[in-house]
Amino acid sequence: MSSTSPRSDPTFWRSDCPFSDRTIGFGSRLTVRDLVEFGCYPYSKGRLTANDRAHASKAIGFLGLEPLADRFRDELLGGQRQRAYVAMVLCQDTDYVLFDEPLNNLDMKHAVSMTKLLRQAADALGKTIVLVLHDINFASCYSDYIVAMRDGAIVRHGMPGEIMTSDVIREVYGMDVEVQDVQGWRISIYYI
Repeated sequence: MSSTSPRSDPTFWRSDCPFSDRTIGFGSRLTVRDLVEFGCYPYSKGRLTANDRAHASKAIGFLGLEPLADRFRDELLGGQRQRAYVAMVLCQDTDYVLFDEPLNNLDMKHAVSMTKLLRQAADALGKTIVLVLHDINFASCYSDYIVAMRDGAIVRHGMPGEIMTSDVIREVYGMDVEVQDVQGWRISIYYI
């Protein structure tokens, strides 16, 4: 075991587990295609091959970014920019992908759209996708399995139906909430 943090070791995440978090900061004069191609750098070391470009084009297509591929990153709306970051990670074509709060700063429409795209990537591309989310209802509706944490420790884990109960939500969040079935989904009503 290393005493350094995985994030401080650039080789840790290189190709085994691509990772995307909400703090990515690239120069604003990158095009969407340039940004997505950065996902190939762990393999190409900055010298993109035809295969790298094909992976980037496939990811751009999967995320519906073709019309935006030559636009600059700073010209994109938040949801478009977030899709470009997801494409950057998916173009690495790994079996496992980790996203840290991919819905952060997205409005309802774009959060639902992003979650559907990630669900589609898991299903259509055969990816295991791990999401860090703070909205239990998104996890309930789109996840196969939920690991619920509190204060950095795992409290419960299981299928959405096992986690989405008033007792488990109380244990995880420390508050009483009602859980209802809404159109076949278990939804925590915590706004009231």
